Amino acid sequence: MAPAWLAFFDALLSVALIAAGIVGAHFYLIAPFMGFQLFAVGFLLSIMGALIGFIAIFMTRKPQLRAGRNRALVGTAICLLIALPSIVTVLRSSKYPAINDITTDFDHPPEFVFAQKLQHEAGRDMKYDKAKYADKQLAGYGPIGPIKERLEPSAEFTRVSDVARAAPTWKITYSDPAKTTLEVVVTSWLFHFKDDVVIQIRPTPDGVSLIEMRSKSRDGIGDFGVNARRIRRFFDRVALARGKVNPQEDLP
Repeated sequence: MAPAWLAFFDALLSVALIAAGIVGAHFYLIAPFMGFQLFAVGFLLSIMGALIGFIAIFMTRKPQLRAGRNRALVGTAICLLIALPSIVTVLRSSKYPAINDITTDFDHPPEFVFAQKLQHEAGRDMKYDKAKYADKQLAGYGPIGPIKERLEPSAEFTRVSDVARAAPTWKITYSDPAKTTLEVVVTSWLFHFKDDVVIQIRPTPDGVSLIEMRSKSRDGIGDFGVNARRIRRFFDRVALARGKVNPQEDLP
């Protein structure tokens, strides 16, 4: 029966595409965004397969069409196993704004220096676009400001560098002690997406240090809240570093 076969075929194709996307990106066989695109296509096919599967299950209730029922049931079950968790994830992520550049200072954000050379898109503009991002950041995440530390800038720069170096998925790509500026590339575990981070220690009139930070994704439009969460967690780690940094604790 055609609907039963189609549901079963969609289920197999969904599994194949999702596996190809994850395995290909994780083992550097394809670009991260291409892997994610394959995953997304597989997810959409699973939804289509589930809908077709329900139709096939309904149609195979008749005794003369029972031959295709098992295929309809198996195909629908596989599609639902793929689609439902993904739908839940998408719904949860819908609360985040469609932006992927987060900063602690809208008017004077830390600017990237070395990261411009690392972009896979030639000539990509790494300047912060306040008109595009600021209002959406405030609406989506509330205030994300810099933090003050009691150390003078050079000592705080050393502490911040140690915290960044301790994170397994963080790689320091640029360090300028004279300007107390640090740049980092953060690589996600599954698809190996790369985000760029710049941290700058600024002196304040009262003699303490102000830690400004900016986190920007290289791919996509939205970031599922990752960049904002990264800044907040990093500041938490800096606060903990007043005691002892745990190098085993990962940062997003």
